[in-house]
Amino acid sequence: MTTEKKTNQRARRHARIRNRVSGTIERPRLSVFRSSQHIYAQIIDDETGKTLAAVSTVTKAIQAATTTATKTEAARKVGEAIAKVCLEKGLSKVVFDRGGYKYHGRISALAESARKAGLLF
Repeated sequence: MTTEKKTNQRARRHARIRNRVSGTIERPRLSVFRSSQHIYAQIIDDETGKTLAAVSTVTKAIQAATTTATKTEAARKVGEAIAKVCLEKGLSKVVFDRGGYKYHGRISALAESARKAGLLF
């Protein structure tokens, strides 16, 4: 399967998910994007279209902590970090947007570590 076809299929899956999942100010959306090397998580209020918080493996603090970690371990760190940032901002409940990716591997590692760190979804 070509990369272009896979990307298009993921975009279609993500569009289907976004029809059902929407973030509010009380319960913003935790959106995940996974590239081949990095993973990004952001908290989005869809009513105003604003990003409330964002953490990724490119963020300086996470990058320093994950220099020798596997990609799954790095995803766990990102999950913990995004939960910490959310709790500091007073957000404890979110809706999870897996971005059209299967819920396994790095995506589930990020979600489970965010739950363990205190986020409810």
